[in-house]
Amino acid sequence: MSISVQLAGAVLILGAFVLAQAGRMPFGSAGHLWLNFVGSSLLVIDAVAGGQWGFLLLEGAWGLYALLGLVSWARGRPVTGQEVA
Repeated sequence: MSISVQLAGAVLILGAFVLAQAGRMPFGSAGHLWLNFVGSSLLVIDAVAGGQWGFLLLEGAWGLYALLGLVSWARGRPVTGQEVA
C-alpha cells in the first residue's frame, strides 16, 4: 500500500485521540469510534498487503474494539467506559 494510506489511517486514529483528550469529542462517541474504526481498517489493509503480522494483530484488535463500541452505541448502550448508575 502507499504511504498515504498509512498516513491517513494514523491521522484518523491520532485525530480521534487528540480530539478526545482536548475535550472536543467524547471518548466512546460515535464520531470517536468511527474515526478509530476507519483508521484501523486502513492500517489493517496495509498490514495484510505488507505481511506485517504483528501490526495486523494490533490494528485488528483496535478495529474490533471500535466496531464493538459502534454496535453498542447503535443499540443505545453507553460506550464511554464509565459506569452508568
